[in-house]
Amino acid sequence: MIPISDSIKSRRFAFFNLVFVGINIFVFFLQLTNPDPQGFIDTYALIPANINFSNPSTWYPFVTAMFLHGGFLHIASNMLFLWVFGDNVEGDLPFLAYPLLYLGAGIAGNLAQFVIDPHSTIPMLGASGAVAGALGGYFLLFPHHKIRSLVFIPPFITFINIGAKIMLGYWIVLQIISSFGLFGIAEEQNIAYLAHIAGFVFGYLFVKIFPKRDPQLVRVA
Repeated sequence: MIPISDSIKSRRFAFFNLVFVGINIFVFFLQLTNPDPQGFIDTYALIPANINFSNPSTWYPFVTAMFLHGGFLHIASNMLFLWVFGDNVEGDLPFLAYPLLYLGAGIAGNLAQFVIDPHSTIPMLGASGAVAGALGGYFLLFPHHKIRSLVFIPPFITFINIGAKIMLGYWIVLQIISSFGLFGIAEEQNIAYLAHIAGFVFGYLFVKIFPKRDPQLVRVA
């Protein structure tokens, strides 16, 4: 299932969501055009073995790593999910709350992955934890929204409307199952599933502290 759009417009122009999409794309461009791409990744990605909590100068990768990506498919999928789900979440939160959600979820995801393997020398990168924060917030705020999705049902490709609660519920359950390696996915693809889970939970709990807005104020697209 590939989300294309949701059924409800955001309450207001999602400025910060667009800013984060732009920053991610710009950093990916810098990454691709850097004369030493691997050196760029080694400098700004989160390498747990390089973290020393008694030395604050080693902490910055918990933030910078969330703006790096491993390839075109990686950034395309993250930015698509952020584009579809992030604007509504930002529109429902007080001004400046959404950047705190995004950055907080990204850091929470990176911390969670760090904790399970603090001696790893494998660079960890990607906005997935931060994007998962937006998904967690959306899951709480808009469970009944419909998500227009591209679905592959061999040999057919079609568009269907899927309830946000079903789509995002399926997504987080899949992350949890995969994190236990039940399908052998985590080891084969080096995917930081725990970062996805932690980001999602952070976003859900973060949004929960704000009063629920009147659903009648939502404008139908």
